[in-house]
Amino acid sequence: MFPEYRDLISKLKAENTHFANVFEEHNRLDDKITGLTNNPVTSGLENLDELKREKLRLKDEIYAMLREADGKA
Repeated sequence: MFPEYRDLISKLKAENTHFANVFEEHNRLDDKITGLTNNPVTSGLENLDELKREKLRLKDEIYAMLREADGKA
């Protein structure tokens, strides 16, 4: 995710607790969604869409913080 910001992501994860928490939550949701999607029993769960929307919201928040830290906001 956001390879052009790889160095900035590392810096923010070390220096900004909020950024680190949002980034970690996004990754946690990504892993959960992948696990649910790959399991034939859980791949059709209704709350899967809700999890995907939350993951996208977190990704948007991460991107906004990256652009602000990079001076492009």
